[in-house]
Amino acid sequence: MLAMRTLLADRFKLKVHHEQRVMDIYALVLARPASGPRASLKQSTIDCEAQVQAATRDGLTRPAPGTPACGLSGTPGQIRIGGFPLSLLANALSRMTGRIVIDRTGLTGNWDLTLTFAEQRSQPGVDLPTSDPSAPSIFTALQEQLGFKLESTKAPVDVLVIDGAEHPTPD
Repeated sequence: MLAMRTLLADRFKLKVHHEQRVMDIYALVLARPASGPRASLKQSTIDCEAQVQAATRDGLTRPAPGTPACGLSGTPGQIRIGGFPLSLLANALSRMTGRIVIDRTGLTGNWDLTLTFAEQRSQPGVDLPTSDPSAPSIFTALQEQLGFKLESTKAPVDVLVIDGAEHPTPD
């Protein structure tokens, strides 16, 4: 990334800065704090971040045989997470909702979950596989399947501001 920043600054005279702005976001919270999450959300017995670091350190490209599925995967209308904190779910929800989502569930550690929902089609002209049309919206699915909800709120967000750019310099 440092090389890319240098290239953009040199070739395009790109000038940027970071600043905080208060923006609309979603907070991922427990729908009923007293009752906790639903049974479909399970505390993971593995730490995938540690496994990824160990595999990288040892030069492995895939998990050892018998290792449970780690990370984020899914298909249109389904998210599966294995062995990671709920911040990974919040990041996935950010891409789907068009707002930053932050984890305010208070649940620590790593989790395993599957969430099934009706995929929202917001890209005209793109032929995407269809998800189950009878599935609930992402908002309903979070509450019914995991015991979470997305609360609309405002919070300071770090944004990248472009101060200037020029046509690229010749090679």
